[in-house]
Amino acid sequence: MGLDIVLVAACALVDVDGRVLLARRPPGRHLAGLWEFPGGKVEKSETPEDALIREMSEELGITIAEPCLAPLTFASHSYPTFHLLMPLFVCRRWHGVPEAKEGQELAWVRPNRMAEYPMPPADEPLRAILRDLL
Repeated sequence: MGLDIVLVAACALVDVDGRVLLARRPPGRHLAGLWEFPGGKVEKSETPEDALIREMSEELGITIAEPCLAPLTFASHSYPTFHLLMPLFVCRRWHGVPEAKEGQELAWVRPNRMAEYPMPPADEPLRAILRDLL
């Protein structure tokens, strides 16, 4: 029998200078200390877009409209206890200023510098795709 599949949506927020927002997982959480694209688990009644709109509001205090979320690629990665399926969306327009609402550290990073930020294994291939896009 295989691992349970966990669906998580992630968002690459890209500012007017072409930088990408990364969030550092806070202490006490799975993969604490690693940098990731903001996002979160897709609940049973949600689409990935709905989940990102909710998560961006909860985690960063910003408002995103669904038409501003452009699907880019996805990650499919097996961890020891579950299999992660993670669509990555790009967003260049939102309302508000991103703030760390859940104890995470935030960093605006140029795409060619993302390799300097250690990421979970599932995120690794995503940063190369994003770097090449931007």
